[in-house]
Amino acid sequence: MQQTRVNVVAVVDVIAALSDGTLEGGNMCLTDDSRYGSTGRGTTDLCTACLPGQLLTWTVLPVDVQTPVEIRSIRFLGHDGAALPEPPGEVPGEGEELGLAVWSGVVPASLAGRPPLLYRLELQMYEGVNSVLSVQSPAVRCAAGVR
Repeated sequence: MQQTRVNVVAVVDVIAALSDGTLEGGNMCLTDDSRYGSTGRGTTDLCTACLPGQLLTWTVLPVDVQTPVEIRSIRFLGHDGAALPEPPGEVPGEGEELGLAVWSGVVPASLAGRPPLLYRLELQMYEGVNSVLSVQSPAVRCAAGVR
């Protein structure tokens, strides 16, 4: 039976990330439940293997439940590293309260047969000057030979 949804979970040590000013260095790890051979689980370099048409769902969890963290945005990058255009519809503006612990999207058919597609995961922690941190090393790719 084919997996219809792949879940990606970001576990964040918010206090360490804010203290260090980065999500790198063990302050965040990503994992997924894909059955198709993802790589980099437990790091910020997760490459999630998926199929065209599958639902991808991202969830963010703080290590300490007393420290809030939200998904501010997920922007897919072209193979040249530039951000891809936003899909039509409303895109949240600067300073808007998002409150997103979960973000979902459907894997496009155009990803099949292409190199992994990097994305920038931007997280909001508390408020203030260094409260928004991002990482742009995770990726998604279509699993080869799976139907």
